[in-house]
Amino acid sequence: MSRAPAKSGRPTARRPSAKRKQKKPSIIDRILAWLPISHHTLQRIATWSIFALAVGAALIVAQIFGIPGAVGTAVAEQAGNAGFRVEQIEIRGVKRMDQMTVYAVALEQKSRAMPLVDLNQIRDKLLQYGWVQDAHVSRRLPDTLLIRIVERTPAAVWQNEGTLSLIDRDGVYLEPVSADAMPDLPLVIGPGADRQEPAYQTLMTSAPALKPKVRAATWVGNRRWDLLFDTGETLSLPEGTDEAAKALRTFAERDGTLRLLGKGWLKIDMRDPDRMVMRKPDGSSRIGVPTSSQGSAPASADRAASRDQV
Repeated sequence: MSRAPAKSGRPTARRPSAKRKQKKPSIIDRILAWLPISHHTLQRIATWSIFALAVGAALIVAQIFGIPGAVGTAVAEQAGNAGFRVEQIEIRGVKRMDQMTVYAVALEQKSRAMPLVDLNQIRDKLLQYGWVQDAHVSRRLPDTLLIRIVERTPAAVWQNEGTLSLIDRDGVYLEPVSADAMPDLPLVIGPGADRQEPAYQTLMTSAPALKPKVRAATWVGNRRWDLLFDTGETLSLPEGTDEAAKALRTFAERDGTLRLLGKGWLKIDMRDPDRMVMRKPDGSSRIGVPTSSQGSAPASADRAASRDQV
């Protein structure tokens, strides 16, 4: 009787399965892997961006189709509740102005929901302050307002009725200043002198060598300037922009040749274009011809003026 062949105890060899091909990462995956932020952060940014676009689109549609403002406001408030709300204010460019003033203006809103913050209104209010020459206000989502301030530069101290104030080169009022803390700036005196600051700056360009010697400038009768020099003399200039500039240039030329400053004169009057009257503290005076363009001064007058300078 034949026997069936015995089964082998060894397991039957399996055919090797083919290796699965690994999928190559896409270009987007490579870019995401290269970025120094986590996948979770990227997802959060994408979520916020999509939400911001949706809110913006909803508000635009509400305006186009005349949907009542309350509906648009409700959508914007929902955005605020979702995280698009002013929580931080970043201020740049402020050196002299009080930062708390900028914070107060930025937060003076009916709602802090980002879509409802009126950037133009904030800018307009900031421009009402003397120190602010310009202002830029922008949103940095999700929760920050960025405010860049361009400040004015103090150009002079204005003295009027016993009060001292800082003004810029355009005469814009900046802030009060005490006599004990006066900066090293030109002093302009008198009613309306602040509004004449641009004209004064232009006038002093006519004789730049004299500018550092001027201690103060008084706007007289709302029509002309008296200049007080460090050496004690007062120079009276004529009315009119061109006439004053011409007289100041002439005085600078004469001071260069005759050394008028620092010689004990009390007042030098150049309001008359044909003569220059110089007075001493004792009341004595000398008259000279002010301009070299009119020829040489008369010998007697010129010699008398020269003797008094020595």
